[in-house]
Amino acid sequence: MHRAQVDHEQALAGVVAIPVTPFDTAGGVDRVAYRALVRRLLDGGVRTVTPGGNTGEFYALDESERLLVVELAVAEATASGHDAHVVAGVGLDVATAVREARRAGAAGAGLVMIHQPVHPCVSEEGWVEYHRAVADAVPDLGVVLYVRDPLLAARAIRRLGELCANVVGVKYAVPDAARFAAVSRDAGPERFVWIAGLAELYAPAYWAMGATGFTSGLANVAPHLSLELLAALRDGDFGAASAVRERVRPFEELRAERGSADNVSVVKEALAQLGHCRRDVRPPSHPLDGERRRRVRDAVADWKAC
Repeated sequence: MHRAQVDHEQALAGVVAIPVTPFDTAGGVDRVAYRALVRRLLDGGVRTVTPGGNTGEFYALDESERLLVVELAVAEATASGHDAHVVAGVGLDVATAVREARRAGAAGAGLVMIHQPVHPCVSEEGWVEYHRAVADAVPDLGVVLYVRDPLLAARAIRRLGELCANVVGVKYAVPDAARFAAVSRDAGPERFVWIAGLAELYAPAYWAMGATGFTSGLANVAPHLSLELLAALRDGDFGAASAVRERVRPFEELRAERGSADNVSVVKEALAQLGHCRRDVRPPSHPLDGERRRRVRDAVADWKAC
């Protein structure tokens, strides 16, 4: 196992929370609310946060805002006194991804997560070169791949691992546990830290196939439930894991409806109902209507306050 993997395994083998990006009344990033939300995650027991993830509306933020949320997350992680890790989301064109990865490192992030390339024509060789360009630009940072393409071959991930020692993790977000098992086995189950990238509903199945961490937007609302699931999985208690999964299933299924159209809106609505931030989201997301707000309220009604 590469040294970089050993250094960052603790950060990725657990709950990898994706903070929302709260907006103020003028539509800008609410810095105070953002830090409070990150602190709430850390005080709740989460130790890894990814500013600039999809739940953080990465594609709706401009470049200065994407850097800002990384800086705010690092500042709060440092001030919290917890042994916390920041994984900064980067992406878009190669030059932007490289620039933002370097800035994230300078801001204090220890890892970057590279969003899947935004391009209608992605070749396997080009996928490798895209990620290699970013990884080579930040050799002192751990790099996490974000895989959403069901057609991406394991050999591409394996090849990138051979070329870049600092590529330490794979966030696998293809909704197919059998595919995940095959890809992780063929790419290298020991070479990378494998993260179930589809959150709590998929975590048990992916855990059984070799994942040792999972991402979570739900943790913004109820970090204790995400951590309960993690503890059950680590103990090999799939009965307890299934019980937690059932508790959160209505909430997560609401997020997944209509092709995940309301993924972020559902989380922000729950946080707004709890008084932690405004429910505002940016286009192409949209705030929930009254019926969906009621469904969010019902979905979290039996969750303990945290």
